Amino acid sequence: MLWVKAFHIVFVASWFAGLFYLPRIFVNLAMVPAGSEAERARLLLMARKLLRFSNMLAVFALVFGAWLWYLFGYGLGAGNGWLHAKLFLVLLVIGYHYSCSVMLRKFESGVQRRSHVWYRWFNEIPVLLLIAIVVLVVVKPF
Repeated sequence: MLWVKAFHIVFVASWFAGLFYLPRIFVNLAMVPAGSEAERARLLLMARKLLRFSNMLAVFALVFGAWLWYLFGYGLGAGNGWLHAKLFLVLLVIGYHYSCSVMLRKFESGVQRRSHVWYRWFNEIPVLLLIAIVVLVVVKPF
């Protein structure tokens, strides 16, 4: 079980690294001046590659997480409320990841309408989710 937990932690940390950096690329894309097609194309390429890599990392993080969930007995019984809260937050992380892919498609099609400031704030969401998830897993408050 410790090997499963170790790999889960590695893939979650790697997945979140992608979730931290991809919106940062969106900030830069939102700041590209009109007519800077080479810069825009380079940033879009970086974002596409990072999203593909993050997708793979997410799959491995979720597979190892599901394996742990199975090994722990699905969180049934008293004192496992933290696990259910964590799983809810993981669903929010998956939704955030999906929204990043939607935003990338909008950038690619040229219909992005948000400012770089909006993307800076959007970039803070995975930080808050990670803090909440780590606190739930380590402290197990309920």
